[in-house]
Amino acid sequence: MGLQLRALLGACGRWTLRLGPRPSCSPRMAGNAEPPPAGSARPQDRRSRSCWAGGARVWEDGEHPAKKVKSDGDEERRGKLPKRKIVLLMAYSGKGYHGMQRNVGSSQFKTIEDDLVSALVRSGCIPENHGEDMRKMSFQRCARTDKGVSAAGQVVSLKVWLIDDILEKINSHLPSHIRILGLKRVTGGFNSKNRCDARTYCYLLPTFAFAHKDRDVQDETYRLSAETLQQVNRLLACYKGTHNFHNFTSQKGPQEPSARRYILEMYCEEPFVREGLEFAVIRVKGQSFMMHQIRKMVGLVVAIVKGYAPESVLERSWGTEKVDVPKAPGLGLVLERVHFEKYNQRFGNDGLHEPLDWVQEEGKVAAFKEEHIYPTIIGTERDERSMAQWLSTLPVHNFSATALTAAGTGAKVGAQSQQCSAQAHIVPIVQRREPRHREVCHFPQGHTAAAGAGPGSLEVFLVCLPAPPACSTRCFSTLGGPPRVRLSAGTPTMDLARSVISG
Repeated sequence: MGLQLRALLGACGRWTLRLGPRPSCSPRMAGNAEPPPAGSARPQDRRSRSCWAGGARVWEDGEHPAKKVKSDGDEERRGKLPKRKIVLLMAYSGKGYHGMQRNVGSSQFKTIEDDLVSALVRSGCIPENHGEDMRKMSFQRCARTDKGVSAAGQVVSLKVWLIDDILEKINSHLPSHIRILGLKRVTGGFNSKNRCDARTYCYLLPTFAFAHKDRDVQDETYRLSAETLQQVNRLLACYKGTHNFHNFTSQKGPQEPSARRYILEMYCEEPFVREGLEFAVIRVKGQSFMMHQIRKMVGLVVAIVKGYAPESVLERSWGTEKVDVPKAPGLGLVLERVHFEKYNQRFGNDGLHEPLDWVQEEGKVAAFKEEHIYPTIIGTERDERSMAQWLSTLPVHNFSATALTAAGTGAKVGAQSQQCSAQAHIVPIVQRREPRHREVCHFPQGHTAAAGAGPGSLEVFLVCLPAPPACSTRCFSTLGGPPRVRLSAGTPTMDLARSVISG
């Protein structure tokens, strides 16, 4: 046996480890062996040439197919890296943006996610096709902030290539008012929206919003008293618990289960003075919120404290009837923080994942608010006076009537429509839901107002430029008939407002 093995080695030389079929290399025995005829080798053996060639042993080392030369480009190297599920802690100032969520295919309305996705692609965290279809990177946000709303603790989840210096590279492609403050690895199936237990918002507003319409001054000299702050907190505490908030959003009926929301806490902090103007911060924490819900919660409390609405309207707004709830401006609303208590309990201490509490990033969050969010809100309020303009629309709201009572008689609806038509000329901005009829008044010097109302509904759509003109104009009722009040040159708008409301 040993002699045969040595003879085999002598005939075929050193064996080479090969993948696939073993080549046919039988040793040539003396006197009784012929080389295999040409073409008789099996197809799978043709890659390894026979050890026979013209009666003499010729062995060629097995030749593997030429390996593809790897490119040195960053794109190919990143393509070999596995994508990992992460969360990003975001902070941004929402002024000038139409909310958080991206509107794919629409470049007319710029959103925060437009800038974020662009930065992710340019920094090399995701391929370009993931930017076009965000589902490919499993992108999800905790909250869809509305137009003009800012955030200090937004969290998004997505799959990315974990490149070196990832935060620095992403931020280098973002504007200064959008920043990624933190990054953490999470479980593969993590979804920031579904895993979020609660969200905390704050609403920054000037305290003259709480000045009583009959007893207090209505300008920047107003200072919030301890008694008024106590009243505000007593009303805000009424929101705690589970209520039906169908009157605090749009397109939700009282019978829809999704209209019921759970509020954990809501309160107003001590006021502070910035640039000679006193401000206060209202904080609210809830499991989830519907569109415009927080702004309407704040708006209704402001209307009660100022004396435009009775406190009973708060309890009535959670009932089945339709209640007119004013919507405060979006400028002062900020997404403060999102909470992941259940996730942290299960995965936060498993040795593989970090808890999503962002304790180490609190300093960065506070610095961003002081540098970008609060100055923007305060400066915009001083320049555009959005809160003062909105407060002037509160007399238009009818907190005692409902859609059910409005459907009583056509004459009653017609009278209300005439009243709304007249008031369209004396308020800066009023927006409510979908009128059934719409008419337009034309003011001189480019001023325009639109008014609408319909049978069975007190929902009115009114739009006017920032200052109502003191001039003559053509007034009308959307349901026909003469208007109750006509604007005339030099008529004081506040006197006109009182006459319409009282008469």
